[in-house]
Amino acid sequence: MQRRYKTADRVTSRDVCLEPKKFSLVAFENAEQPADEAGTVTHRTVAADTIARAMTHILLTNDDGIQAVGLRALRDAMEGLGTISIVAPSREQSGAAQSLTLRQPIVCHEVAEREWAIDGTPADCVIVALHRLLPEPPDIVISGINYGANLGENAYYSGTVGAAREAALHHIPAVAMSLCSKKSGVDFKPAARIARTAAELVLTEHLPDQVLLNINVPEPWKGGVRFTRQSKKITRNQLSEGKDPRGRLYFWLFEQRIDSDIAPDSDYHAIFAGDVSITPLHLDPTDDDAIHTLATWRDKIAKLDAVNRK
Repeated sequence: MQRRYKTADRVTSRDVCLEPKKFSLVAFENAEQPADEAGTVTHRTVAADTIARAMTHILLTNDDGIQAVGLRALRDAMEGLGTISIVAPSREQSGAAQSLTLRQPIVCHEVAEREWAIDGTPADCVIVALHRLLPEPPDIVISGINYGANLGENAYYSGTVGAAREAALHHIPAVAMSLCSKKSGVDFKPAARIARTAAELVLTEHLPDQVLLNINVPEPWKGGVRFTRQSKKITRNQLSEGKDPRGRLYFWLFEQRIDSDIAPDSDYHAIFAGDVSITPLHLDPTDDDAIHTLATWRDKIAKLDAVNRK
């Protein structure tokens, strides 16, 4: 199976202004051409840039389903940056985290050129794409744009973040994109522009291995962008109880906001201030401090086990 590259038909650039913990991104309306060392645009530099973009391969997925508006907005925003493949769930998989389908077959439907709908979870989609559908690993995986926030400890539940984690587990740069709104008819274009800029930066400046970016965009967005820490949970899970017509007990799970101090360097703080939150997440959750502080348990566990075996 050979990869078919599409020639990039437009080139965009971004002006990135960096400040500690915060930076602003300004998108130029008009495409700029690359220049040589003397600052002169040449046919050679233009051709090299075009070829590089044409050879870039971008895999898109999500947890809202292959027909989701956010995914389509993301697809449009990535146009011209490289070859785009979409492998996404055939139906909504919100809350699937990084779960896998193990007790039934994962059915794959080719719905368009370079687009597949998967009867499975977002993580399934990444695995099927990497191991069966794509001729070689993509240069970047972008999951989203999710219809709703993935902030704080709720990121552990997120199928959007779960797909990005699966990509990072395979040593592929990954970004999870979410729009912090549940309003009907909300505009995904600002979040899509942020996704485009983030993709360009990841492709050119690279991420540390097995680090993914969890990006949340407020609605409305005031123009600021912060690098943040993952917040503690500021909601609690609640259950609404009822009985169906056959008398069976059922529950609806929902969240309730609780009073909680929000750290100024956290993702929630950025979103409540109207800024984009970018949280780098590492796959290794090991607590290095606890390894040392709990080391004395080693001998105690071994000793107690020896006693219990007698």
